[in-house]
Amino acid sequence: MLIKATHENLTKVNELVEEFLADKMISFKTRSQIDLAVEEIYINIASYAYPESEGNAEIILSENNGEFVMTFIDEGVPYDPLAKPDPDTTLSASERQIGGLGIFLVKKIMDSVTYKYTDGKNILTISKKLA
Repeated sequence: MLIKATHENLTKVNELVEEFLADKMISFKTRSQIDLAVEEIYINIASYAYPESEGNAEIILSENNGEFVMTFIDEGVPYDPLAKPDPDTTLSASERQIGGLGIFLVKKIMDSVTYKYTDGKNILTISKKLA
């Protein structure tokens, strides 16, 4: 699905994921983790990928050997969210730097998170075992 990368379109992205997962036998916990990861990644694209204009996000869903796989593609500012060091969660909230908790959480709750920049495109893929 190709969609304008706007905050308002998060609902459409969530509906796409829900339709894809509708007939899958997965736990509430797994579904909630997927929903949280999708929201975090998509909102980051909508918020930061296109600072000077509006752009698109491409969403690709698949299942591979019982694993949910979702790829987010945008042609925005090159940004590897996995390159940033994980935040120090031993510090109090007031001592920590702002930002970085969302992708840290995604890395913790998904089984795999990968990033590459190819042909002018940010490509972030997440996966989660459904069983």
